[in-house]
Amino acid sequence: MLNINELSILLIEPSGTQARIITEHLVSAGVRSLDLCKDGKGALSHMNRYVPDLVVSSLYLPDMTGTELVQKMRHSESLHDVPFMLISSERRFRVLDPIRQSGVIAILPKPFDHDDLKNALIATASYIQSDTLELENYEIDTLRVLLVDDSTMARRHVMRILTNLGFANFLEAANGQQAIDVLSEHEVDLIVTDYNMPEMDGEQMVNYIRNVSEKSYLPILMITSEQDGARLNQVRQAGVSAILDKPFEIKDIQNMLYHLLNG
Repeated sequence: MLNINELSILLIEPSGTQARIITEHLVSAGVRSLDLCKDGKGALSHMNRYVPDLVVSSLYLPDMTGTELVQKMRHSESLHDVPFMLISSERRFRVLDPIRQSGVIAILPKPFDHDDLKNALIATASYIQSDTLELENYEIDTLRVLLVDDSTMARRHVMRILTNLGFANFLEAANGQQAIDVLSEHEVDLIVTDYNMPEMDGEQMVNYIRNVSEKSYLPILMITSEQDGARLNQVRQAGVSAILDKPFEIKDIQNMLYHLLNG
């Protein structure tokens, strides 16, 4: 795994005071390579010349939002896999959820705890260069994974992480109904799914697989930004194998997959 002092970071922060505070925390955490931009357009221009290992951005920039910025990055051939960390005082779910769906490495509040920032930097290093997941019962590169999410960006983000862990065979579906159609034609070893999707959501899909499908034995990992405790309890009762929040740390998905696939 990379060390924090090997990361090249681009900080995007319009406030001089906030930029100074965040810079001090980054340097204290061990960051040595750090560039600063004050708006989204300047950041994209900078990244097209020098691709960073991590982008750390505020949500509200002078010319666009952090959500718009990360979405532009995800649609860029050279920038779509660059990790993105948001630092913001915004708390509203409807505002933050689109950026969660874009595959961010972390969302930190303002003011943030220094240890949380350092953990997010460690997660970035793991995302870029993680160790292959060692399983007792399987060769990981032979396992087939079905990714289910209505966000192409979210599927690509999870696929990148799983590829770094050693997975090599993927099928994709944009909702639960498509996933069921895929399962009727293909054998898979693991399902990784979102909760909120059109046509058939994650809970409905889990219910179908556990109670109707002939493949009720399949491990199902749900990765979701859903925060409603009652809804999450319903999907647990439906038979999901494990639930992981968006955004998540690499070590958490490593641990969950190890237990699911060795069980």
